[in-house]
Amino acid sequence: MFYTIIGEDVADSLPRRIANRPAHLARLETLKSEGRLLLSGPFPAIDSADPGPAGFTGSLIVAEFPSLQDAEAWAYADPYLSGGVYTKVTVRPFKKVLP
Repeated sequence: MFYTIIGEDVADSLPRRIANRPAHLARLETLKSEGRLLLSGPFPAIDSADPGPAGFTGSLIVAEFPSLQDAEAWAYADPYLSGGVYTKVTVRPFKKVLP
């Protein structure tokens, strides 16, 4: 089943995001190579694809896991959480309908 993982950033998270991004992306690449990643990306703090120093307010990941507990365990081990980028992470089941 698919699960959404929504991470909410702390204020002024951009320096922490930059520092932890390689490890964060490596985990996403693993999900991708396993065929389990539906989509992922950050929420720009302003209405721009490249928000520059305004940074981001959080991230969305939609990926397949065997159970909610597995999705939570994966999400709570994210370098953005341990690195102080995220202040809160929410994991919820997701039913893909379209496309």
